[in-house]
Amino acid sequence: MTKQTTIQPHLELQELETNYRKAGDLVERNQWQIIWLLAQGRKVTEVVEITGYTPGWIRELARRFNRKGPTALGDKRHNAPGTAPLLDAVLQAELSEAVQQPHPDGGLWSGPKVTKFIEQKTGRKVRRQRGWEYLNKLGFTQQQPRPHHAKADEVAQAEFKKTPTAGQSRAGSPSKHQS
Repeated sequence: MTKQTTIQPHLELQELETNYRKAGDLVERNQWQIIWLLAQGRKVTEVVEITGYTPGWIRELARRFNRKGPTALGDKRHNAPGTAPLLDAVLQAELSEAVQQPHPDGGLWSGPKVTKFIEQKTGRKVRRQRGWEYLNKLGFTQQQPRPHHAKADEVAQAEFKKTPTAGQSRAGSPSKHQS
């Protein structure tokens, strides 16, 4: 037989239910429901059946609530600061200035070239995709003309462009169907 999980009386049962029913965030609502159900004296197995959460998570949530009270509930990911950007504001400005000029090798700036720039400035190994991401962040796109077929017949292409497509007259405007 499993030990009953108890909930510390940080709030009255009615307050737990009110918090559950009024929670705007889905994660927070589900957590309030779990605590409310446990506070009613329900077993963890019952709460698993009702909510679909695992017994381990339900017990963890109960321990967290018992230790810290209502502040322990809610989606903590909203408050997570995330990691620091790869390039700080100074290095981003330096990169922005650098890509305005032709690359030192004479070609266009590309993702791999920006990646090398970042590696030289930060002294860190950087994945190649970061170069593309920073180029996109700066508003740059790939500036390379589409390749032309080596055996393309320019005369035939020009003649094709002159030929009207279905629904157009010779002048290029839509044809009018007469009945």
